[in-house]
Formats: sequence, C-alpha cells, structure tokens
Amino acid sequence: MENGAVYRSTTEAHPGPARGARSGLVAYFTLRRLKRTRLIIKLLQLVLSLLAFICEEVVSQCTLCGGLYFFEFVSCSAFLLSLLMLIVYCTPVYDKVDPAKVKSSDFYITVGTGLVFLVASIIFALTHDSTTAELAAIVFGFLASFVFLSDFFIMVYEKRKEPRPGKPEATVSEPLNA
Repeated sequence: MENGAVYRSTTEAHPGPARGARSGLVAYFTLRRLKRTRLIIKLLQLVLSLLAFICEEVVSQCTLCGGLYFFEFVSCSAFLLSLLMLIVYCTPVYDKVDPAKVKSSDFYITVGTGLVFLVASIIFALTHDSTTAELAAIVFGFLASFVFLSDFFIMVYEKRKEPRPGKPEATVSEPLNA
C-alpha cells in the first residue's frame, strides 16, 4: 500500500476564513454586546470578588470562623457567577439563548449576589480578627457588593427607560348607556 492512501497532507492548500489574525478562541470573543459602562462594571465585579476571595484565602487562622467561611463561599460564588455572566455576554452563547432570558438572569443574579455579598461582608466585618488580609478582604467585599448593587440599579433605570407596550384602547361600537 502506498503512503499516499494512508496519510493525508498536513498543510492545507486553501485555509478557511477562520485563519488569520483573529483565529481560535479569540474569533468567538466580543465585547460589543455590553455598553462601555456595563462592561467596566462587569469587569469590576469580577476583579473585586476575586480579590476578596484571594485575600480571604490568605487568612491562616481565625477565632470565629463562621463569618470567614460564609464570606469565602459568597466571594467565590460571586466571582464564578460574574465570570459566567461575562462569558455569556462575550461569546456566541449569547446568540444561542434568548437575549431577554440572559438579561433577566443577569438582573436576578446581580441583585442576589450583591445583597448576599453585602450580608457576608457585614458578618465577616463583625467577626474578623483584625489581620491585614481580613481587613483587605472586607474592603474588597464591600466594594464588590456596592458594584453589584450599582449594576442592579443601573439595570432598573435602563429597564424603566424602555418604552412599555401600552394596553390597546377598547373600541366600543355601541353607546355605554344604551
């Protein structure tokens, strides 16, 4: 048997359109679906929740550990949820899902995460041992919760600005007091 029948050439004669400067995963990534302010807020959510989680992970010992563990869970969850929403907005997943459902999910995830992060930051602030890492985690936690809640209020404001479909006027064919 000749080698040509078993092996194909490894070089393509005419590379497809996905080749070039924007190839691979970068070709599927776009930042155009979010307005600039919302993109900055989403990136701040991601970075601040990650910093809160990292600072909390540096803590080596604690006296009242319940607040620390709750903060750890919430900060990690906030980071993963904000990463998930950013991935959905910036990849073709957004095109495969109903945009109204993406916005609704983002709305509820943002308000839920912001409120729970605020509660976790308050609890951790009340139970910490005053180490530098704990104080940094608390500051990043409060900042992240405020960014999540400000994103929620921006979404509420934008939702109120959208025109709502009104009820159609009922046409009456005969007089009301007939």
